[in-house]
Amino acid sequence: MSDPKMTMEVPPQVRDFAVKSVDQAERAISSFMESASKSVAIVSSPMNDAAQQALAITEKNLKAAFEHARKLMNAKDINDVMHLQTEFLRSQFGIATEQTKQIGGGIASPRGDVARDEPDLI
Repeated sequence: MSDPKMTMEVPPQVRDFAVKSVDQAERAISSFMESASKSVAIVSSPMNDAAQQALAITEKNLKAAFEHARKLMNAKDINDVMHLQTEFLRSQFGIATEQTKQIGGGIASPRGDVARDEPDLI
């Protein structure tokens, strides 16, 4: 059974304000990410693919954070908060590991191509 001292009584007005704030922040970040993506697409650069990949990863991570914030706003007690936080951190660690592999693979591949195209110096 849950300890009554550990329950969270959040007034509906506070919860509504939090929901609106997260929605507003998500719209602002989404607009910023859209502008950044357009800017990266316009400028031609050898690092364009890497920049687009970094933006895609950032956008995915931000979406996960906003989803997590929404779940936290609906938590009933501290145990629920701890469970959600543990689940989120475990998921993010796995995602970060995969993203690191993607970035490392994307960066290592062009280096290998450049090295093969150089003439022998001997």
